[in-house]
Formats: sequence, structure tokens, C-alpha cells
Amino acid sequence: MWIVRLALRRPYTIAVLSALILIFGWLSATRMKSDILPSIDIPVVIVVWNYPGLSAEDMERRVVLISERAYSTTVSGISRIESQSIPSIGMLKVYFQPGTDIGGAIAQITAVNNGILRGAPPGMQPPGVIQFNASNVPVVQMTLSSKTLSEQQIFDYSLNFIRIRLFTIPGLSTPGPFGGKSRQINVDLDQARLQAKGFSPTDVVNTLQASNVIVPAGTARIGVSAARQINRCSKFSQLRAAFNPSFTMS
Repeated sequence: MWIVRLALRRPYTIAVLSALILIFGWLSATRMKSDILPSIDIPVVIVVWNYPGLSAEDMERRVVLISERAYSTTVSGISRIESQSIPSIGMLKVYFQPGTDIGGAIAQITAVNNGILRGAPPGMQPPGVIQFNASNVPVVQMTLSSKTLSEQQIFDYSLNFIRIRLFTIPGLSTPGPFGGKSRQINVDLDQARLQAKGFSPTDVVNTLQASNVIVPAGTARIGVSAARQINRCSKFSQLRAAFNPSFTMS
């Protein structure tokens, strides 16, 4: 009630204060910056492991569980860890205490990942480490379909043409397309012939990796190229495993 008594005793003072509130409120509203998705410092880091062909059980047992133990004992400032394992992918959400230096935390996680890779399944690549932010939430999803093009052609067109055109929009972050079918080449092995020649599937993998490389050779003149990259499927049959000239891939 004292506010009412003050307003009745000093009406001009209250009128001036009310006018000042209206003026400063209008100035603040017109000059305030607005953003649909403002930059919010959320202390969350996402780690995504990827290994094609690995089951969800093996991903959890051989990668995710080891990562959880390593992060909890090495990285400082962790509040809790949430993990999810699906076939070929293992994802961990690492929550930190408020005020934690996220840049330093990401550096620690990256260093720990290098140690985890030594005991990971052979051929596993380093994981993706992403700082969670409100701007990472998708705001628009585009769906592509065609009655004449195949799934592989739609995927290639969305990756090589549509995605590149969307990059020109200011402030837009365009991730890669998902779904559909990407083009790949499968090499079927004859185990009996491999064993008869004294080779293993690892020898075939090493031959493919050694025969599909691009070697820099300085300045190219008169169409000379030093590339050894395989650009046609028919060339796979011309590869020879190891140094045995009597064995070829077919």
C-alpha cells in the first residue's frame, strides 16, 4: 500500500518515471539484436564412432564402453555421459559442469580418442567430435523423389549439385544427404582359391589399397599423369595379389 500512497503524494514524479520507462523500453526493443537460434554455450560434446559392418553389441563392448571409462577417468569437469550403440555407429553425449572450458574439454577428448584407437578394431578411423549447439538443430528438411531416377542417381545429384547450391545461402549450414543408396563396389572372394595360393583376405585388401593411389609427380606435361587410381570396375580383374604373378583377382 505504500506504493499507492507515494503515487498519490507525488503524482508528477511517478508520471516522469513512467515516461522514462516507456522511452527506454522502446529504445531497447528497437536496438536489441534478434536471432531465431542464438548462440548458446551448452556444455555438451558429442563423440560419434563409425565402423561399417560392426554390430551394435560389438560397438558397445569394444568401443563405447571403453570410451566411457576413459572419458570419466581422464577428462575433467564431466557431469554425466549418455551413450547409444547401433549397427556401425556408436554415439556418446558427454555433459560437462556449467562454466567448463569446452575448448579444453574437446582437446582432452581428442587426446583420449588417440589412445582408444590403439585397442579399437583394425581399420577404425578417429571419431567425430562435435560441440552441441542450438544452431545445430535442423530447421528445414528437404525430401527428394523421382519416378525416373534410381536411388543411387538421386543420392549423387543431391550430394554433388543441390547441396553445393545451398552453400551459397548466407548463414546456412548444409549437412550431407542421408538415406538412399550410395554407389559402392563389392569384391567377392573365393576362399578355396585363396587358400590354395597361400593368400588371405588381408592380402587382397592390401593389394586394393596399394593399387588405388594417386602419387604426385610434379608438373604434368603432354598429358603425362602419375595417377594409379582405379576408375573402371574392369581393372579390378587385372590386379595381382602380393608378388605372385600366377594369382589374379577375378
